[in-house]
Amino acid sequence: MENDIENKPENNLKSKAEHSTQAIHVDIIKKVKDVIESEEILYELADFFNVLGDTTRVKILCALSVNEMCVYDLSFLLNMSQSAVSHQLRVLKQARLVKPRKVGKMVYYSLDDEHVQMIFNQGLSHVRER
Repeated sequence: MENDIENKPENNLKSKAEHSTQAIHVDIIKKVKDVIESEEILYELADFFNVLGDTTRVKILCALSVNEMCVYDLSFLLNMSQSAVSHQLRVLKQARLVKPRKVGKMVYYSLDDEHVQMIFNQGLSHVRER
């Protein structure tokens, strides 16, 4: 039992000071530290990119980058149920990547703003480069 306690990873960790290295470029570290975003913003950014990590959502964004569309047309295009498409649109809407526009009983979706179009185009351009 005593060996179990001694072999636990948390008991074998060296102090932070023993693991840290000396800074080589202190001026660069200071410059970056002064402008780096807060943890909260970086978590939000990670969540934002996480939303883009789903192929179905990317297909929807691709379609909407061409033209606004209703759920019915998106489900036909993607060969998916309306329920599944609606769920993905809800996720995209919560991430402020798409926005709805209601006309009577019909709801049309489009990219939320030009930033989303730019992000999509830049991502596409990046993966096409080889």
